[in-house]
Amino acid sequence: MPELQTADGCLHYSVYPAVFPGGAPVVLLHGLGSCGDDWPLQVQALNDRRSVLTVDLPGHGRSTAPRGRAHIAGFAQAVLRLLEARGEPPLHLVGLSLGGAVALQIAADAPARVISLTVVNTFARFRPAGHGLGRGLTRVWLLLFAPMQRLGEWVAEGLFPREDQDGLRRLAAERLAANRRRSYLQAVGAILRFDLRERLGEITCPTLIVAGERDATVPFSSKAQIRAGIRRARLEVVRDSGHATPLDAPQAFNELLRGFLDEVEGAPAHSSAAESQRPP
Repeated sequence: MPELQTADGCLHYSVYPAVFPGGAPVVLLHGLGSCGDDWPLQVQALNDRRSVLTVDLPGHGRSTAPRGRAHIAGFAQAVLRLLEARGEPPLHLVGLSLGGAVALQIAADAPARVISLTVVNTFARFRPAGHGLGRGLTRVWLLLFAPMQRLGEWVAEGLFPREDQDGLRRLAAERLAANRRRSYLQAVGAILRFDLRERLGEITCPTLIVAGERDATVPFSSKAQIRAGIRRARLEVVRDSGHATPLDAPQAFNELLRGFLDEVEGAPAHSSAAESQRPP
């Protein structure tokens, strides 16, 4: 796996060249506590026509942690340095949760770099509500006092609660348990300090907001807030999906994403298995 070495540390990434090049590149940004290895089903769905780049965000996977306090803007700058170092042309950004917040920041800071933006179960400011608030407090308690293995198991149980999701649950637990506690705390702090609400209007590229119908981590109101703030945004709800929509509903998500990218580039759109409506 290649890496970018800077004065701030190293950023690991993977590149999957297009089999039959025909569309702009795609960058995939993962969620809290995970890494670029989260996206194999999306890489497979996309790199027939597009090169795909996956990144381990700072402090995640094989990338080094930020020095001192972490900020989403710092994560975004690290990704932008990578794109500049590789000489990447304007491209499509896709981000899940934490990765979606980073993608929003990049689209606001460097609009010329971004052809389109797809954000999945993410936020311009993270403020959990209802059941999500209780889960957030439990996560912080486990992070401070429990072994990382227990934190990983607990988070994974919430992400993939169904019996038929045992494989996804075990993989997520292992990946989360491998996190360094300090790095995870840094990322949580970055999320809690993040607030891009006043800058959403600066994002001018076509934007797809994807919401898992059963997402218990980020409330639907956060996704609706992004839709209201970005003029060229639309929101799609994926039925029977939780917070990790690219993993628990890959077929619906991939069809939705491919159709959106084709539409942005003026190619015939793929049909979508998701539904563009707010859940009841």
